[in-house]
Amino acid sequence: MNSQNYQFHHSFTGSSNKPLILFLHGFMGNSHEFDDAIALLSNDFYCLTVDLPGHGKTQVIGESDRYTMANTAIALIHLLDELKISQCFLLGYSMGGRLSLYLTLHFPHRFSKVVLESASPGLATNAEREERIKRDEQIARKLERSVERNDFVLYLSNWYEQEIFGSIKKHPQFDNLIESRLQNHPIELAKSLRFMGTGQQPSLWEKLKDNTVSLLLLVGEYDGKFVDINTKITDLCKLCQLEVIGKVGHNIHFEDTLAFVESVSKFFS
Repeated sequence: MNSQNYQFHHSFTGSSNKPLILFLHGFMGNSHEFDDAIALLSNDFYCLTVDLPGHGKTQVIGESDRYTMANTAIALIHLLDELKISQCFLLGYSMGGRLSLYLTLHFPHRFSKVVLESASPGLATNAEREERIKRDEQIARKLERSVERNDFVLYLSNWYEQEIFGSIKKHPQFDNLIESRLQNHPIELAKSLRFMGTGQQPSLWEKLKDNTVSLLLLVGEYDGKFVDINTKITDLCKLCQLEVIGKVGHNIHFEDTLAFVESVSKFFS
């Protein structure tokens, strides 16, 4: 695979003589996903953000399989090589957390410590994956129809009704979150979902026992599904520690930026 098939939009914040953190955003996010957290972290860390395939300003050239987790992971390693980054800290949220876990387990020498926020190792069985692929295909079609109907804003509002997000819609900055999501194009998001959705990703459950990198698992108290998933991860995975952040749902860094930054800073220091 040619790394030139990916034109990653990326940016640095902070001083290059500080320890580097690579941030990977969630589905429908972009390289600005962690701006509020980075404003606080960049005093002590050099922060690298990227737009993942299907998101923001990153351009993917060629076949749709360029959007898969395996190919995206290799492309990110090539990006680190181009930037002359041999090792760094890694932080991923949700979809970016799933990708971060894949990177950690396949390229462990590249990451000294890793924070996974509201992440999972994928689905354990073929039956679960096939069922999820069907669901993701329905969501992808809704995304595509939102272009025809010009109702992407309505789609986003409905998306955040999901139980995992808790009471995020009551957050005073929720409108800003929607504005940032609108920077993406629904057609590109649909590609990301079809090729890097939870159903399509390789299951990482079996590889957890071989992990050699220190992991901090962050989950929100109101995100019961991911509390359960991450509790199971800690049972299987050495060098894992679980932290449940109180009074938030899936998107911890948005709902309680200070608590998020405190946990990340302490772990990476």
